[in-house]
Amino acid sequence: MNGLGAVTGFLVVFAVIGGLELFDRTSFATIALATRAHARGTWGGAAAAFVATSALSVTVGVALVTALGPDRIGLVRVAGGIFLLGYAGWLYFHPEEEESPHLREDLRSAFVAAFVTIFLLELGDTTMIFMILFVPVWGGLLVLVAGALSLVLVAAWNVLLGQRLGRRLSPRLLHRIVLVVLTVVGVLTILYGLVPAAFPAL
Repeated sequence: MNGLGAVTGFLVVFAVIGGLELFDRTSFATIALATRAHARGTWGGAAAAFVATSALSVTVGVALVTALGPDRIGLVRVAGGIFLLGYAGWLYFHPEEEESPHLREDLRSAFVAAFVTIFLLELGDTTMIFMILFVPVWGGLLVLVAGALSLVLVAAWNVLLGQRLGRRLSPRLLHRIVLVVLTVVGVLTILYGLVPAAFPAL
């Protein structure tokens, strides 16, 4: 691959992966998490999950998808949806802690919550499939760097939006919005895992 081809490939992968992720359910989940949690922890967890799933995509992506099969990938997606619903349920039964300033200071829990959420949502997701398809065309290293960088930047944007919403909205209204977003994304993810053909855009 010549230099011009490498630059073109980088830009194509970067734009496609980033564009898909901007409006993906994973982004809405990240924004919701960032409204109430430590900004660096949330971004760090989301970024680490994106890099991990990108690395899986370009190394063992095809083998992983083949080994798991559509049914097992669906179960992974269902697990991600259940995790989100469980998190939403925990928030529902702990409304008094939502207004505590200590939540934004807990970097470790924010990192773990973001990493687990994003990792489960991304396994077998549209962005992962596209990265797998790009590898034979542009090569694993280019796809990994371009795709992971794009996703890390999208995660930063989502966290920025979440933090701004968290500062501007009242704690009670914010709490309700986060519950609704996490619940809707969780339900859609479970349905996507069970009946993927019904959600071609995801």
